[in-house]
Amino acid sequence: MSAFFGYVFLGISLAAPIGPINAAQLTKGIYGGFFHAWLLGIGAMLADAFYMLIVYIGVSQFIETQFMQTLLWSFGCFVLIYTGIDSIVNAKKEIAMKYIKGRTLKKSFLYGFLLSLTNPLSILFWLGIFGSVLVETVATYDMNHVILYSLAIFVGLFIWDITMAFIASSFRRLLKTKALMMISIISGLSLIGFGLYFGVQAIKLLFFY
Repeated sequence: MSAFFGYVFLGISLAAPIGPINAAQLTKGIYGGFFHAWLLGIGAMLADAFYMLIVYIGVSQFIETQFMQTLLWSFGCFVLIYTGIDSIVNAKKEIAMKYIKGRTLKKSFLYGFLLSLTNPLSILFWLGIFGSVLVETVATYDMNHVILYSLAIFVGLFIWDITMAFIASSFRRLLKTKALMMISIISGLSLIGFGLYFGVQAIKLLFFY
């Protein structure tokens, strides 16, 4: 049982560092509320499950090709920069939450899924770090334990998802309008920063390898 909770803690630790998903979740939670932030995280977890499946079936070589890495870095760059600019431009408008309440729960889920799916850092984790964990787990336990401990990692991810959604939606109620605008702008700049980083990686792969 202690090993199970160890893998749960591993999932929390892997999700906690600030990254594109957390930045996007914070923005969604502030302006859309708990469920928008939570569903964005669930969408990201679904993408994580997809890459986890890839590790299991052993087709990581295809995604590790230069063409696929360049494509994913480039697409991730576009998605992040577009979202960041949109967050900054509409910071004042989103306070009214005219469109977020009624018709974007599904979009929040899909955005989280696509953001994680096209995030090369997520891909590198599941094909690299988790691959190493998987190899060690297989060497120590049987397949039933491998599945159990893999699920434990997702329990950790789920716990962090709920925590982030709660924190972001709480900010929405506690902070004043100007503070919310500033957070939206800072979050947007953060997303743009990640997008530019992705773009640089795509250029390096395209022209220097």
